[in-house]
Parts: sequence; C-alpha cells; structure tokens
Amino acid sequence: MGEEAPEFVNGEINLEGKDFRTATTVGHKTYLISRSGDESKSTISIRILDKSTQTWAVPTVLGTQPVNFEAHSAILVNENMILVVVKKGAPLIESIWFLEVNTSFVKQQSKITGTEVVVWSKGVLGKSQKPVVISGPSGVGKGTLIAKLMKDFPSRFGFSVSHTTRAPREKEIDGTHYHFTERSKMEKEISEGKFLEFAHVHGNLYGTSIEAVEAVTDEGKRCILDIDVQGARSVRASSLEALFIFVCPPSFEELEKRLRARGTEAEEQIQKRLRNARAELDQSNTPGLFDHFLVNDDLETCYGNFKKLLLLDDGSADSDDSYSTADSKSTPSYTVLSKQDSEILLQPETHDVEKGIASLLALDLSSLSGGAPGRTRGLKIQSVHKD
Repeated sequence: MGEEAPEFVNGEINLEGKDFRTATTVGHKTYLISRSGDESKSTISIRILDKSTQTWAVPTVLGTQPVNFEAHSAILVNENMILVVVKKGAPLIESIWFLEVNTSFVKQQSKITGTEVVVWSKGVLGKSQKPVVISGPSGVGKGTLIAKLMKDFPSRFGFSVSHTTRAPREKEIDGTHYHFTERSKMEKEISEGKFLEFAHVHGNLYGTSIEAVEAVTDEGKRCILDIDVQGARSVRASSLEALFIFVCPPSFEELEKRLRARGTEAEEQIQKRLRNARAELDQSNTPGLFDHFLVNDDLETCYGNFKKLLLLDDGSADSDDSYSTADSKSTPSYTVLSKQDSEILLQPETHDVEKGIASLLALDLSSLSGGAPGRTRGLKIQSVHKD
C-alpha cells in the first residue's frame, strides 16, 4: 500500500542482485511472484496489484510452495490459475507448479479469511487420473473391495497416509500407518487450508492432508481415500478433484446380518454401527455428493463393476494411464515459450551444440482449459486442484 503502481505486462522482470520476479495479469489484477536470496536459501513471496484502484495487497498463501530455486517462469493458463515453472537442480517433476488465483476453493477461503487468497498446488507429470474417494457404512464390504484392488493392481494405486493426534499403538509406524503429530501443529495446518478433511474422534483429530494425497500422486499412483460420508462431504467442498464412489448394501437387513455374522462385537456396539450406517445411507443421497453407487450384493459382481468405474475392466496391469517421467538426462531448467490452444511449450535452456537445435516439450493442458483430455504428447501436466 502506498507504493507507486508500475505498469506491468505479463513476463519476467529481472532486478538487480539476486531478486527475480514475474508479473502475470488476470483480469484487473496483476500477480507479482518474487524470488529472493541465493539458490540454497531462496524464498518466494506474492503481492497483488489491483489495477482498478492502484493498490497493493499481500494475500494469504495456502498450500505447499516451491523452495530453493534459481528463478522461475510464469504463464497464465486460464482465469483461474497460473503455471509456474521453477528452475532448479532437480527432476522436472519438482519444477512444475500451479498458483490458483480464482478457483472456487480460493473464493471460499477468501470469504473465510476476509483476505485475498492464493493457493500453491503441485503439477503432475504424465496422464495422472483423479484420486478415488470411497465411502460406505461399516460391514458393507468396501475394505474387501479395496484389498482386492490393491492386490490385483499394486503398482497403480496407493493409500494416502492420514494424520492423527493420538499416540501410536504397538507396532504402528509413523508415516506408514499414520502421520502422528501434535494437536497444535495439526490445528495450525488445518487453519492454513492444508487438510482436505478432518474429524474429531474420541478426543483426537484425524484427517487427510493435501500433501499426503500429492505424495501418492508423485509416486505415479492413483490415490485411494477410504473415508466416511462426513469426510467425503469435506473433500467434495475442498479443492481436490476426485471420483466419489459410495458402496451400499442390497438392503439394510442384509447389512445388519453381515455385522452380526462377524461375531466380534457386543449388541451395544452393533446397534451403534447400525445407527451410523442408517445415517450414512441417508446422507449418501445428498445431490452432487457421490458420482457413482455400487451395490455389494455379490462380491465378484460388485468388484467387476468397481473395476469398470476405474476403467480397469480390461484386466491389464499397466496401460496408458501409467505415470511418465522425463528422461533422466534431460535438463531440469525450462523456459516457457508460448501458449497455443491447450498446449504450453517449454524449451530446455541447454542447447545441443552438435545438432544446433533445442528440443521442445509439449505440455497438454486440455484438462485445465476445459477441453477433452487427449493422449499424452510428450508430457502432460495437471493440477490436483479443481479449475
């Protein structure tokens, strides 16, 4: 506030010393992304210039953001987000980021905080598919369906590791069974928008973080989230674009029969589970909450339908939706050249002297700009957040 507002155009602004900035205009706002410090201790900051009032604002920044890089390039993808390619000595997968500036999640968080909000989200290389949110009442068999899926396709699916504030039990490993954390830290990260969903259970906090889902995606796997209807509702309202599936019994009477057949719980506990199940079945009918419903009458039939929803009915272990990476010999430094329709062209900054030309990588952004996703041409980048 109080600074003279410069006339910015989209592009890079090199400053004296080791500062580096890009200015990207979205409507009547210009987003100034600044990097300062040397490569090992670089920091990034964002300021917003409202051109209609010629005033500056420092936004609330959510999400994990890039750190320790030499410089960056930025280009407007659409009115909702900016593609940011950072230049650093790391694989290309660590160099592609999105800055959400006008998505529904940004608007929601802006109303909550009463400030300007921007959100960092990490780009995904390859033809990455949406995470899968699976819900269903206790005893319906969703755990069995997931176990069969993981057994048949171990390299293509992975679980996000949930966070909890409770103490680890015997033989539980931090980072494997849960991320065990302090309540104050988890509450702080929840307030910063780093969790997709959370719940209070028996005096402890449980939740799914955005970073936990991204960790599975970064491994080239499709993330599975096994959560209750309340959690699914929170994820649906969040920034994550996911496929929502509800597994239901053929009848409530059959569900009760299955719960009693376990023979492991007292009558009081069975009645509690039945009350919760009835509530979840009622809530599952909320319009727009679940994309698909699976009736688990016969396990094999239900599993077959489950695979069809995930486009796995061909039985193949690996196909075009597998994760693809850049050649390990490729340089990690790229410059944005231009945007044409649904593609953004990046050029490596090192040149092959013998050939005298630099290769181009075409990054297909059709899924971000509203077009139909096509087959990968070179590398495709996607954001795990909604447009």
